[in-house]
Amino acid sequence: MNSILLVSALTLSLLLGLLAWLSYKKAKGSQIPAAVLALLLVFASINGAISYFIYPKADANAYKELVWQPLVPEKIESILAEGKTVFVDVSADWCNICKANKDRVLHQAVVVERLKDKDMVLMRGDLTHSDAMIEAYLAKYQAYGVPFNIVYSQAYPNGLVLPRVLSIDDLLSALPLRG
Repeated sequence: MNSILLVSALTLSLLLGLLAWLSYKKAKGSQIPAAVLALLLVFASINGAISYFIYPKADANAYKELVWQPLVPEKIESILAEGKTVFVDVSADWCNICKANKDRVLHQAVVVERLKDKDMVLMRGDLTHSDAMIEAYLAKYQAYGVPFNIVYSQAYPNGLVLPRVLSIDDLLSALPLRG
């Protein structure tokens, strides 16, 4: 277990224990200001939120091991002609919605398994730094920012643009069923 996470867990335990003990004392008639209890609750909530974001998420490593190609829009048509599906993920390191999409959807086991399919080609565009080719590609879809996800398949040869805030259901329903 990561040492920061361990310290965070111990601190959270201490805060919650202190909160419980002081709440008990207040219930028994001790003079403990409500503001002290509220402050402990706020600190415990902040600590819990930090722990949540530090804790490794489901299948984050499996997601990183997926074979991603750089986004080359010119190749998409020929990949479709081979009967394959193309999933495009355009994101940036500074994009909080992109991180949430990865955490809540793209790193989940059921999604990773579908993206591993032999008939799936994964393309990634990185807009951490400005890239004229990727920006032109986004403009074609009137998308002027990240995240941007689109699925090209036999059912959607021109692409099916997914919502900015992904859900597992949105993504899985856009992908063709396995044969």
